[in-house]
Amino acid sequence: MDSKLLGEYIRNYKTPFEEEMAMIPDFLELLADPMAFSRDRKEGHFTASAWIVNRRRTHTLLTLHRKLEKWLQLGGHADDNQNLLEVAMNEAREESGLTSLRLVDRFIFDLDVHLIPANAVDAQHFHYDVRFLIEAEMDEPLLISPESKDLAWVGFDMTAELVGYNASILRMLEKTSRSEILL
Repeated sequence: MDSKLLGEYIRNYKTPFEEEMAMIPDFLELLADPMAFSRDRKEGHFTASAWIVNRRRTHTLLTLHRKLEKWLQLGGHADDNQNLLEVAMNEAREESGLTSLRLVDRFIFDLDVHLIPANAVDAQHFHYDVRFLIEAEMDEPLLISPESKDLAWVGFDMTAELVGYNASILRMLEKTSRSEILL
């Protein structure tokens, strides 16, 4: 996937969630910036995430992010890689140690723009996160990366309690719960 194909996927992306549809022009505007995939673009840049679920769609794999102190989906910076699907898969492997990862669909599963607070190194900025739906086996051992404090398979019935009011995770949970994709 290059930036041209990503642009096509974003332009053709459909979702029943109005807040997500409202983000599409911002993603397309960012895509026009030659620095869009680089952390050097200080006001914001592309990231990619993996919404990892088990085959039966009863659990999702979440990480307790070391810096943000929140339970989140796995993912990270593009670091100049325009292939955000590749970024999401690499981040999923690196942050979980899983080898059973299987892409459910090459198309975008979710889009989200979220503010990252300032830290000792970086000023406050936005992540334009492109998310993909990925399956994995729950019985495989997990390896916690240095970016995480913990990893856990969380039942869909417990996810909202764990993540609190994180609208984008709740949106992905709702999409997965009502999804008919049971490959």
